[in-house]
Amino acid sequence: MANQKIKSVKKKKLGSYPHTMVVFSITLALFVIGLFGLLLIYAGKLSDIVKEGIEMQVYLDRDLTEAQLAKLEKTFAAKPYVAQKHETPQVRFISKEEGAKAFLNESGEDFLTFLGENPLRDAYVLQIDADHSDSLQLANIRTDLEKTSGVFEVQYVASLIESINSNMKKASIVLLLFTVIMLVVVIILINNTIKLALFSQRFLIRSMQLVGATSYFIQRPFLNRAAWQGIMSGIIASVFLFLLTQYAYHQVEELKLLQDEEQTYILMIALVVIGCIIGFLSSYRAVRKYLRMSLDELY
Repeated sequence: MANQKIKSVKKKKLGSYPHTMVVFSITLALFVIGLFGLLLIYAGKLSDIVKEGIEMQVYLDRDLTEAQLAKLEKTFAAKPYVAQKHETPQVRFISKEEGAKAFLNESGEDFLTFLGENPLRDAYVLQIDADHSDSLQLANIRTDLEKTSGVFEVQYVASLIESINSNMKKASIVLLLFTVIMLVVVIILINNTIKLALFSQRFLIRSMQLVGATSYFIQRPFLNRAAWQGIMSGIIASVFLFLLTQYAYHQVEELKLLQDEEQTYILMIALVVIGCIIGFLSSYRAVRKYLRMSLDELY
């Protein structure tokens, strides 16, 4: 009989409450947050890809020499708003002959036969960097290019770019709003999970108070356990998130274009930190609540 009592006392240690249930709940909540975080990363990457597809056609004066054309190309390549790919400025030259061929292929009409000459101009096509893709900056870029000696005219599809920027901004705001809402829901869920888990410890907390244990001594095992549970949950959620992304990349190869490893790793680290902080604070609030309760309120 005495041995059985000793065993029952040993089983119920300070800070010991259902571990698996808490870790599972926190992991699930953090995993959902991670999914929304990934959607935000992919939306940002998609926005950059779309914006980097913005091009400006710079039409040149007629009868420019090879030296003048080469000088113009260097001038355009040095502009800070021109996109770089593998440290190569995205500037390409289209001669008026190439333009005539492209027009013939697209329309099937040969205007040279009835005009007698090629009315097109040589042109450079500049790919604009994503950081310079809003409407005001593009208008300033156009003005800057038109001031360049040897440039006849600069064109780009302003209405399309405004539509792209507007839609991307709306999509980002909606995703961000959903992420914030989910974060609040996750905080509440984790907080309630830990409060429920600590409910079974309320009498043990009161017993420790009655034998003279300080608040710090009582809180420490709960806080340590909650912090480790948050870290463990964050790690598990990050692993599942990583496995899910790898499976998605394997099934849909085009998704790799939206991959941003640096931001994804930052997101996974953030999940671990968020799990640890929320677990710690939720446990701290719950234990303090039970420490302040009267004996009647515990029942």
